[in-house]
Amino acid sequence: CQPWLQGCQELHREIHVVMGNEACDLDSTVSALALSSPAPGAAVVPIDLAGLHRAGLLSLTLVDHHVLPGADAALEEAVVEVLDHRPLERHRGPPCQVTVEPVGSCATLVTERILQGPPGVLDRTTAALLHGTILLDCINLSPAAGKVTPRDVACVALLEERFPELPARDAVFGALQAAKFDVTGLTTEQMLRKDLKVISNDEVVVAISGIFEDLETFLLRPGLLQDLEAFCQRRGYAGLVAMTVSFNERHEPTRKLAVYSAQEPLRSAVSQARAPLGNSSCGLPQNSPVWGCWGGPSPALAAPQLCRALEEATTPSLLLQPLPSPWVSVVPYAQGNAVAARKKVLPILRAALGGLGAAGGPEEEVVPPPTPMNSLVEECPLAQPVPPLCPQDVLERVSRIAGGQPPGSPK
Repeated sequence: CQPWLQGCQELHREIHVVMGNEACDLDSTVSALALSSPAPGAAVVPIDLAGLHRAGLLSLTLVDHHVLPGADAALEEAVVEVLDHRPLERHRGPPCQVTVEPVGSCATLVTERILQGPPGVLDRTTAALLHGTILLDCINLSPAAGKVTPRDVACVALLEERFPELPARDAVFGALQAAKFDVTGLTTEQMLRKDLKVISNDEVVVAISGIFEDLETFLLRPGLLQDLEAFCQRRGYAGLVAMTVSFNERHEPTRKLAVYSAQEPLRSAVSQARAPLGNSSCGLPQNSPVWGCWGGPSPALAAPQLCRALEEATTPSLLLQPLPSPWVSVVPYAQGNAVAARKKVLPILRAALGGLGAAGGPEEEVVPPPTPMNSLVEECPLAQPVPPLCPQDVLERVSRIAGGQPPGSPK
């Protein structure tokens, strides 16, 4: 790796890097690997991006995101192309080529790009990665989940036509979905960081975590309130929005969310206020020692707040219904609009931050947690840092999952 990079620098040869987002989810990882793999002379190596940029040798393609996190802001002028499926937040003029399309998976855009290129560059392994990623992101192409588009369906069909030996859709989706929702052994902090986005303005920073567990189960985790307090205090978050989703056998989603903040004005709701413990309107016993209910007019402040923004949102309306909460500082809801995923909720929260006194800051990706047992890395202890990865091992690991083989099965 180092001799190769040194040779490029000595020859003043530009190095083009395809970079996914820092969350390193399956869509981001596969999109980056697949888009770079057909390139002649491509190599997947650890690279000092800042050093290459300072030397004037870096060009960047961003996949599955189009706004660099704050830590990489100095690389902005090196971005020459964007391939993303998120709503566009930042305009990039020429010569940067921008492809932002509202499809269910960024892997769909990568598949289209590869299929439009020279024949023979798409091999079975890359096809399996793209195929599985689209199925996972689009909830097995189920219209009921509200994510799939005709382009996603067309790409899956084309991949299956090219490679008829690909595993059945149901088997692929089932294996990947089970791995995604396996939170065995994760601490509360790791669950919060597993799928985390951060937004900010000049005054506050708010975290939005995707939680792969039922909300009621999550709220009953031992020591949760202390964990939430410690998590936010260590990172300077004024508030946290935890979003959960589950699917029934017809792939129809059920969504819930909870707002946590130690700051009363930030979490205040307008249409609801906490009733005294023992109010049985929520169906709990009057002598319940933990759970409270909601009801009656709210004395909350008139300034825009997180709960108020979520409750009163119209684009889209989330159709929130309050749920009982164990603590004053946690405000949980059932989300009636089950197709409004986090991509639809983030703009609502950004607008709320703008109302707090400054323009909402860009979404920031965050450093991932220590690799859990359910990651792509086999036998990695939760407490240990991420070990060095070989790209071929990652490809093989994901391919085995897509093929329905258990993680520990013989190669």
